[in-house]
This record gives sequence, C-alpha cells and structure tokens, in this order.
Amino acid sequence: MSNNLDCTRRQFLKLAGTAAAVATVAVAAPSFVSEAQAAELDLVSKRQTGVYAADANPKLYKLRKSQENPMVQKLYAKDGFLNDGPAGHKAHKLLHTHFVDRSASVKALKAKGIKLKA
Repeated sequence: MSNNLDCTRRQFLKLAGTAAAVATVAVAAPSFVSEAQAAELDLVSKRQTGVYAADANPKLYKLRKSQENPMVQKLYAKDGFLNDGPAGHKAHKLLHTHFVDRSASVKALKAKGIKLKA
C-alpha cells in the first residue's frame, strides 16, 4: 500500500526536528520577549530615577534655570550688554539665527562632481 505520505527515515527525522524547533521557539519566544521588555522598562525606570535625582541634587546643579544664572542676569541688567531685554532689538540681532537657502550652491557643487559629507 503506497500513498503520498511515504518518506524516508532521514526525511521524517528532519521534519520532526524542524517541528520540535518551531514548537520550542513558539513556546519560549513569548516569555523571552516579555522578559526583554520588562528588563528594558526596568532600565528606563532606573535611568529616569537617576536623572531626576541628579537634577534635584543642589550640589550638582546649583542653577537649574537660566533666568537664575548671575551671568545672564548681568547681561540683561540696566547697565548690562543686552539692557533692552531678551526680546530687545540688540538681543534679537545678535542671538537669533536666520535661514539662508543654500540649495542652489549645493546643487552646483554636486554638478561639478564634488562629493559632500552627509
């Protein structure tokens, strides 16, 4: 009696081994993934706790706000360099940047065969 399910001993063992491997991965993978996720969350939590603890430590960070910095206060004082305030004309002129479209220059350089770093 011959049917389409005839296979050699080697083919059977190969099929059984593959099925066992798939079953092992299917059973073990969810627990491995959840353990990895738990470890990652634990690491993130520890990192977050450490950052907040360092931030709150007055020995590490004496000045936590820029407006409390004595140098910044001197800059914006009545007799300071930027005495018209943070929103004043001189501060705007010196501290704010402006966009300049340089795409045409870049295209021209590329057209000449010059390779630019990314």
